[in-house]
Amino acid sequence: MFSLIQLPYAADALEPVISRETIGFHHGKHLQTYVDNLNKLIAGTEYESMPLEDIVCKAQGGIFNNAGQILNHNLYFTQFQPADSQKDKSNEPVGELAAAIARDFGSPEAFKAEFEQKGTGLFGSGWVWLAADKDGKLVITQETNAGNPVVKGLKPLLTMDVWEHAYYLDYQNRRAAHLQALWSIINWQEINRRYLA
Repeated sequence: MFSLIQLPYAADALEPVISRETIGFHHGKHLQTYVDNLNKLIAGTEYESMPLEDIVCKAQGGIFNNAGQILNHNLYFTQFQPADSQKDKSNEPVGELAAAIARDFGSPEAFKAEFEQKGTGLFGSGWVWLAADKDGKLVITQETNAGNPVVKGLKPLLTMDVWEHAYYLDYQNRRAAHLQALWSIINWQEINRRYLA
């Protein structure tokens, strides 16, 4: 059975980028509902003892939707750090990931511009992802609803949630402003760790 992921920071630690109120609803209510739903759906099935990524790659329908949303949100919530905890206030990519971004996008600025464009341009609800293929080449994917690039054989590294519940309390309909603000709280050490894993 799955359980709600514990946040690696206090509920108000990401303010003003993400408010305590948004964390409370997004993590405490939305994600908890996906966890509860998945546990009910997989009880007594072949999926009951599978790792989350395997469920996402094999399931369809309601099981896929709830498992996908848990996987997506777990990666989402653990990629952030409080802005005041960062030693490097410019908060740019680090390590081998930084070199890969320069290689595949030209610069961090070009990468961020493309990422924001794809996040803003995704119609309806979903996710925009930075992912790596088996050779380490980076790609940006748009995934609708509960989609995750792991289904395409890619390694998910960084994501921005463009479901309205992720930002509406803080930004109303200003999705682009929300995406731009998130860069200041990305934990690039964690994203680099995922890339190297």
